[in-house]
Amino acid sequence: MAKKVYITDTILRDAHQSQAATRMRIEDMLPACEMLDKAGYWSLECWGGATFDSCMRFLGEDPWERLRALKKAMPNTKLQMLLRGQNLLGYKHYADDVVEAFVKKSIENGIDVIRIFDALNDPRNMETAIKATKKYGGHCEAAISYTVSPVHNEKYFVDLACKLEEMGADTICIKDMANLLLPYDAYSLVKALKEKVKVPIHLHTHNTTGTGDMTYLMAIQAGVDIVDCALSPLANGTSQPSTEAMVATLNNSGEYETGIRLEDLSDAAAYFRKVASKLKEQGSLDPKVLNVDPNTLLYQVPGGMLSNLISQLKQAKAEDKYYEVLAEVPRVRKDFGYPPLVTPTSQIVGSQAVLNVLAGERYKMITKESKALLRGEYGMLPGEVNEDVRKKAIGDDEVITCRPADKLEPELDKYRAEFADITKCDEDVLSCALFPQVAPKFLAERDKPKADPNAVRELFVEFHQ
Repeated sequence: MAKKVYITDTILRDAHQSQAATRMRIEDMLPACEMLDKAGYWSLECWGGATFDSCMRFLGEDPWERLRALKKAMPNTKLQMLLRGQNLLGYKHYADDVVEAFVKKSIENGIDVIRIFDALNDPRNMETAIKATKKYGGHCEAAISYTVSPVHNEKYFVDLACKLEEMGADTICIKDMANLLLPYDAYSLVKALKEKVKVPIHLHTHNTTGTGDMTYLMAIQAGVDIVDCALSPLANGTSQPSTEAMVATLNNSGEYETGIRLEDLSDAAAYFRKVASKLKEQGSLDPKVLNVDPNTLLYQVPGGMLSNLISQLKQAKAEDKYYEVLAEVPRVRKDFGYPPLVTPTSQIVGSQAVLNVLAGERYKMITKESKALLRGEYGMLPGEVNEDVRKKAIGDDEVITCRPADKLEPELDKYRAEFADITKCDEDVLSCALFPQVAPKFLAERDKPKADPNAVRELFVEFHQ
């Protein structure tokens, strides 16, 4: 009997985050939802990550309303989100009461699976989100941020997975955000995890280096249970391997099956081809992110980070410095104690690398986020920090060694009071807590009276009679 391998599709979140700077709108998603809901996926990743920020900052959408609309349109499929542990969807640590409230509201508004990770793989930063997910009835998928460095080896990841299982994880995800997990390493790691961990193993990778499909196949042979894929119009390059290719390969293997029919994906793929063309016309989809670049194995830059770097260099009119910046990234990472490059550490390391190159002198300017990382505000850095760089960044400041959130007082009531005049519900308060510069402006615009289209039409008719 063929072994079932489940598929999570990322077309509604990571695929367009990696390729098109998270610019897909809800109006571009809803027409395909019925097709996606019938496909037979294990889950559809559609929220979290950068979508929350992008909705309010660039698209004029309420992220909570997007989630409710998607849930209504896809009642039969688990909806999945990506959550950055104690950072939630923002870029700093939040107090435990905010983390719990955010998880509660995410589940109430339609999320079924919460993939929780920490950029430094510090389990202390995942603890509150894991407990809250379990408390409010969500499926807790605790993630290992996979990376390659002198301090990250197979034993490190297996020990971390065992710890996360003890903490209550329902599934363990290997989150390979930069497609650094090579096929034979994937086989070995999954084998080792299956021997030690009882819960299902979910593998997430990209095709940035061109090895994604091979990595999945080797992991499947080692016993992985679920893989992340993206429908072909927004697959490959910095996105995930193609869903259709994976379904065809496994369904015709004789050993594995997916429970998904290739025919059921073709209409959805045809629809998203139009969406991809639209994103390209708008300039959101940069051709650079569609290419395979094995140099990623040297630079270790994940897809979302790559599109951010391109954007920063465009703004500085310094696109010619692209490869210089890529070469600077691993040097900054080493100085900072080898953090995995995933949000927010990818942005912190990436922005510092850009500054180092543009200034013509390393660490002439140091971002406040780099200082916070080196001060221990994000948690424990995995490796040894360059103490000369730390001294230059934070002087004689004390380095935090406890769980950073232990230093934070409850703050939900403070946010409620601060934003009382512009918020109508807890969801609005949480939006303002996470994005205090962006959300208040968005809410003010959202709540302005909109012209009644019928009234406008009547006026038009009356005027022209």
